[in-house]
Amino acid sequence: MNQKILIALTMYLTALIASNTLGIKLMPFIFGTHLSTAIFAFPIVFLMTDIIGEVYGKTISRQFVRMGIYCNIIFLIFNFLSNVMPVSPDFFLRESYAEIFGLSLRFSLASLVAFAVGEYQDVFSFFFLRAKFGGKYFWLRSNLSNLWGQLIDSAIWSLIAFAGVYPIKTIIMIIIPWWLFKFIMGVLYTPLSYWGIWLLRRGD
Repeated sequence: MNQKILIALTMYLTALIASNTLGIKLMPFIFGTHLSTAIFAFPIVFLMTDIIGEVYGKTISRQFVRMGIYCNIIFLIFNFLSNVMPVSPDFFLRESYAEIFGLSLRFSLASLVAFAVGEYQDVFSFFFLRAKFGGKYFWLRSNLSNLWGQLIDSAIWSLIAFAGVYPIKTIIMIIIPWWLFKFIMGVLYTPLSYWGIWLLRRGD
């Protein structure tokens, strides 16, 4: 496989794992809302499929999504095994470990389900718009497809990840600003997307 694709896939999967493991932390946001720290990593996941799709086509973009799903499944298995194994009496972090990685297990499950819907919707929307615009206006196609895909992903992921952990009002106050902020982050990352496209096409 092309080395550039492998580097892009590494960034894609790293951002995904970072979102699943570090996103448990909530940050205060405006008007009493909350943001997950996954906000910094997860927009890269959606943008990467757009970048790869723009340069290498829909097939490779969908393969990235499948790799993300496989990554989530494998992480779920390892996380489950780690949580069900007996705990040594000398392990002083056993309660914290169970609490943190127990929620990471839910985060991975939530990400898996959200991936199965949100990411494929993003790829579908991106290439639908690409056909409509004749391959022009990458920034518009990418951000419009991300706006839709991020809404689906945010809603599914938050409901699965936080149901029973936070009240429904808090979950709603997570979904809306998180969705909008991820979209804004995606817009801010757009120049990096063009840089990524240039790097992938350079020398081809």
